[in-house]
Amino acid sequence: MSKYYNSQKTDKYLYFKDSKEPFKLSRSKIDLFIDCPRCFYLDRVLGTGRPPGYPFALNSAVDHLLKKEFDTYRTGDTQHPLIAKYKVDAKPASHKDLDTWRDNFKGIQFFHKPTNLYVFGALDDLWINSKGEYIVVDYKATSKSEEITQLDKDWHEGYKRQMEVYQWLLRQNGYKVRESGYFVYCNGNTEKQTFDGKLEFEMTLIEYKGNDSWIENKLLDIKKCLNSNTIPEANIDCDYCAYFNSRNKHENTGN
Repeated sequence: MSKYYNSQKTDKYLYFKDSKEPFKLSRSKIDLFIDCPRCFYLDRVLGTGRPPGYPFALNSAVDHLLKKEFDTYRTGDTQHPLIAKYKVDAKPASHKDLDTWRDNFKGIQFFHKPTNLYVFGALDDLWINSKGEYIVVDYKATSKSEEITQLDKDWHEGYKRQMEVYQWLLRQNGYKVRESGYFVYCNGNTEKQTFDGKLEFEMTLIEYKGNDSWIENKLLDIKKCLNSNTIPEANIDCDYCAYFNSRNKHENTGN
């Protein structure tokens, strides 16, 4: 079995509807539920998750370097040149809990009492403007031939929801949050004639006006799903379920 996949999760990661303890629900699992309730139920209740993709080491490296770079300006309490270039009223925010909020296993958390769910998510960065409003910032890395100036692809919907969950979490913790956040998009330049042992990135700042009004009802839907005694129907667009159904059909018919 691949070291990246363990089909049987330990009980501490699974949901038991008779338990009185709050159940931890990450931002990524909210997105899993939206993508396919069946896959979500199999993962969180029955302990069989989707096979994971292999780690994107280059993306992680870009993320790490961006955090170090913006932290330099955070320490100096000054604007990053990218922020100045786009004439944004903001600078990297200093906050005593920022390191915790960035931690993938901790993140910023909020206990949602109506569902007994402990919702959490790990921020990439946080800026603040002259009005004292916090601005959620997310880093993205890719390598495309075209310039990236807007979020208009199907998979960008997940990026938008990601930012909205972070905005919601900050608001639930009592912070004033600007409606618009930003994506720092790093696009690797592959048009160079020589490699020279380095990959250069074009950095773009994309503004996005978030709307977190969907989250409350979605948490109620998630709780209902978790408490169900039956496995939900799959999303018709779920590639994982489509693959399983196709394979299962062939194996059961012997073809």
